[in-house]
This record gives sequence, C-alpha cells and structure tokens, in this order.
Amino acid sequence: MLTWISNNMGTIIICAVLIAIVTAIIVSMIKKKKQGKSVVCSCGNCKHCAMSGSCHKQ
Repeated sequence: MLTWISNNMGTIIICAVLIAIVTAIIVSMIKKKKQGKSVVCSCGNCKHCAMSGSCHKQ
C-alpha cells in the first residue's frame, strides 16, 4: 500500500488541490446565493434576460 502511495504521490496531490479549488468555488457560490446576489447571470442588464424573474427577488 505504501508503495502505491509513493508511486502516485503527484497524482494524489494534484487531485487534492483540484478538490480544494472546486470546493472553494461551490462555497463561494452558496455564500453569494444566501446574500441575494446573482450566481447565474452577471451581465448587469436583466431587462432583456430570460432568467430575470428567477434570478433576482422583486
């Protein structure tokens, strides 16, 4: 088992870093959603957006 870990240490480290980055992005999106900020659209002109009804609270 230790031989397998030592042979694949680079892959394990890269996977751990990628998991940490994805987790940080998801946590950031959840925080923005709880604050009422838009997660889906960020164009600034919601008048013509098809998602304007579900994106922002009136």
